[in-house]
Amino acid sequence: MSPRTRGAARAGQYAALLCYLVFLAFPFVWLISTAFKPPPELGSLHPTWIPEHPTLDNFRAAFDEQPLLWAAANSLIAALSAGAIAVVIATPMAYVMARHRTRLSAAATGWVVVSQAFPFVLLIIPLFLVLKYLHLINTLWGLIMVYVVWSLPFALWMLVGYVRAVPPELEEAAAVDGASRLRTLVSVTAPLLAPGIVATALFAFITAWNEFFFALVLLKTPEKQTLPVVLTHFLGAEGASDLGPLAAAAFLATLPSLVLFAVIQRRITGGMLAGAVKS
Repeated sequence: MSPRTRGAARAGQYAALLCYLVFLAFPFVWLISTAFKPPPELGSLHPTWIPEHPTLDNFRAAFDEQPLLWAAANSLIAALSAGAIAVVIATPMAYVMARHRTRLSAAATGWVVVSQAFPFVLLIIPLFLVLKYLHLINTLWGLIMVYVVWSLPFALWMLVGYVRAVPPELEEAAAVDGASRLRTLVSVTAPLLAPGIVATALFAFITAWNEFFFALVLLKTPEKQTLPVVLTHFLGAEGASDLGPLAAAAFLATLPSLVLFAVIQRRITGGMLAGAVKS
C-alpha cells in the first residue's frame, strides 16, 4: 500500500469516527441547549443551537414541580447497591468458570447468553409474584434484587474475559515462591483484575441508574420512585410535555453517569498499566 493510499484510508477512518461522535453528541448537546432556553425560544419555529437568552428558570421549575433530589437518592442507593452486590457475586464465579473449564462452566456460559435474550415483559410477572411472596413489592431492596439478577449474567461474562486475560503462569510462579492460594489471589490476581472489576461495577451502576421498566412496575408510592420514573411526571395528557423543566431534569439525571465515568476511566487505565508490571 502506497503512502498516499494509507493517508487516504486514515483520513477516511477519522472522518467516519468524527461522524459517529457527532451522531452520539447531538442528542446531549441539544438537551443542554433546551434546558437553558426560555419558553419563547422553546416554541420558536426557528430553533437555535445556543440559547439567545439563557435562563435557569427551567431548573428551578423542575425542582419545584417534582421531588428530584429524593428520586435521585433512591436511584443512587439502588444503583450503588446493585453494582456492588453484582460484582461481589460475579467475581468468584467468574474466576472458577475461567480457571476450571468443565461442563458446568460451559452450561453457565450458555445460561449467560440465553438469559440476555428474554424480554422484560416475559420476566416481570414471575418477578412480581416472587417479590410479592417475599413482601418486597414497593421497596428499594426488592428493586435492588431485580437489578442484581438482571445485571449479573453480563457482569459474569465480562469478568470471565478479564480473568482469562490474567496469565495463569503468574499464579503458578507465586505458588512456587511459597505463597498460599489466598495470598496469590489477593496479591497477584486481584490487582490485575481491578480494572475489570471497576469496569463491571460501572456497567452495573449505569444499567441500574437508567433502568425504567422494573422501577415503574415495582414501585408504587412517590417517595420510593427512582429518577427515570419521576421524569415521566413531566409528561402531561396526550403526550404533552413541560419541555423546559423536562430537559433540565433529564440533563441533571445524566450528570452522575458522566462524572462517574470521567473519574473512574483514569483509574481503569492506571490500574491496567500498574497491573502489567510485576514488582
